[in-house]
Amino acid sequence: MTRIVGIGGTLRAGSSSERLARAVLDCCGAQGADTTMFDGPFLAQLPHYDPGAPTRCAAEQALVDAVREADAIVIASPGYHGGISGLVKNAIDLLEETARDDRPYFDARPVGLIVSAAGWQATGVTLAALRGVTHAMRGWPTPLGIAINSVEQRPFDAEGALVDAHIAVQIEALARQLLRPVGLSRAA
Repeated sequence: MTRIVGIGGTLRAGSSSERLARAVLDCCGAQGADTTMFDGPFLAQLPHYDPGAPTRCAAEQALVDAVREADAIVIASPGYHGGISGLVKNAIDLLEETARDDRPYFDARPVGLIVSAAGWQATGVTLAALRGVTHAMRGWPTPLGIAINSVEQRPFDAEGALVDAHIAVQIEALARQLLRPVGLSRAA
């Protein structure tokens, strides 16, 4: 079974970055992938990453284990002040636990990147930062990264349903780019 792990969101359940990541995971799931989402409220349980800690709590271990088993990863961050949110960055830092694995970090796996921010400059800068982190962690950022300007775009309705057809096309394309390298994507 192909496994796709999503990481991201904000402290607010149902944030736009979380919803976008879930939409990509839903597309992957519709094509047969097993998906798991570690959203903002989950990430809020994680203590600040301490590389010297002798043990990891259950939430930390669940995230690390899921990434170890993942065939592809989705990371969705709000763009706060032109950068990755501390919540998301802390989760990424925790993945240092995989450094000595046979397949460390994101090694040879596609990583789909999503940013939602209140302005185009923050979306671009944050997306570039996530691409840099993905490369540093030996992953393959997908060619398409989704950047949403939450001031100008409203991809979801009040109930959380995706209503923007252009963004829906991007979500489907990102799902294909995650699944194609692992041999699951149907031709589109």
